[in-house]
Amino acid sequence: MKYSAKEVLQYVSEEDVKFIRLAFCDVFGKQKNISIMPDELPRAFEHGIAFDASAITGFGDETHSDLFLHPDPETLTWLPWRPEHGKVVRMFCSIRYPDGRLFECDTRSMLKKAEEDARAAGLTFYFGAEQEFYLFELDEKNMPTKTPYDNAGYMDIAPEDKGENVRREICLTLEQMGIRPESSHHEEGPGQNEIDFRYTEALEAADNVMTFQTVVKTVARRNGLYADFSPKPLSDKPGNGFHINMSVRPDDSDEKLCQMIAGVLEKTVPMTVFLNPDENSYERLGQKKAPGYVSWSAENRSQLIRIPAASKEFRRAELRSPDPAANPYIAFSLLIRAGIYGIENKLSLPEPLDVNLFKADEKLLSSLSKLPSNLDEAKAVSKDDEFIKKYVPKEILDIYCEK
Repeated sequence: MKYSAKEVLQYVSEEDVKFIRLAFCDVFGKQKNISIMPDELPRAFEHGIAFDASAITGFGDETHSDLFLHPDPETLTWLPWRPEHGKVVRMFCSIRYPDGRLFECDTRSMLKKAEEDARAAGLTFYFGAEQEFYLFELDEKNMPTKTPYDNAGYMDIAPEDKGENVRREICLTLEQMGIRPESSHHEEGPGQNEIDFRYTEALEAADNVMTFQTVVKTVARRNGLYADFSPKPLSDKPGNGFHINMSVRPDDSDEKLCQMIAGVLEKTVPMTVFLNPDENSYERLGQKKAPGYVSWSAENRSQLIRIPAASKEFRRAELRSPDPAANPYIAFSLLIRAGIYGIENKLSLPEPLDVNLFKADEKLLSSLSKLPSNLDEAKAVSKDDEFIKKYVPKEILDIYCEK
């Protein structure tokens, strides 16, 4: 349910809400929040709540450090792991200067603008997220270890799969918060898990990714475990992927879907620093089902983009290079821009590559465009790219590329 400000005030009054968390994230997608009491909520809606931006990575220094959080009432949800009496609720926020201007490093607003531009072009983009994570044991001081919670493999069941009950609790918690998980299972790595979501429009999908990581980490801790979303937690095991399923409507019998895919293929290399923003990201790419080259095919998991076996409204493209270190607001924003680029320019898809690239010979591989092999290379490609400079605010681009 999407609430108005008036409905939020009524809900808080009637449902014994004692704390309201105003949530946002830094430029790298790390979630932050401020808690306010119910009496402060009218002021939050009318004027915003001030915070010290100089303490947030990428938000500037002490010279002009006051920014304001403006809650989005449509994102109201309660936090089921907090007490039932004296409830805690959460809303995502936009970030503004004292004079009301949007803050350039507000990546959620960056995605909202991309969605608005897509709608102005008669297009709506949908995203479904698949994020993988490892469950590790804690030591006697409750600090994370690198000891996996189990040694199960892909889609194993209990008792080998010890994460079954943890995933169940995560899915039920998400459901209580109005988020619809589609499936969950054990992944290939020891202690590695995956939960997938039904597709939604872009902003809601990105909000759901932020909520998902919070819920997973919270439920893991409640079970005496640590949830690790880093791209490559164990050097000799599969990395964690953030597979992004995307589609566009109207689809015109797959024509726009193909043009969207062509646009994403053309712009993936300069987008890579935002899809894979950590040094650790490049230890994952190019091995164990993580792509290393710019290519596509149907159903082939060695490719950058695959077209899963599906029909009608479930027809989509799956981008397999991103990892959970990515800020979903930036990732989805750039994918929308690349999709619009492909559709407006009526780009044609190259021929599909129906081979296993992890077993391909050097002659074939040398004919393909390669994803950046390290973070410095990804930064160098991105910082001077005209597409990136057009759609990523200079302040964010400078932070990611460290000018």
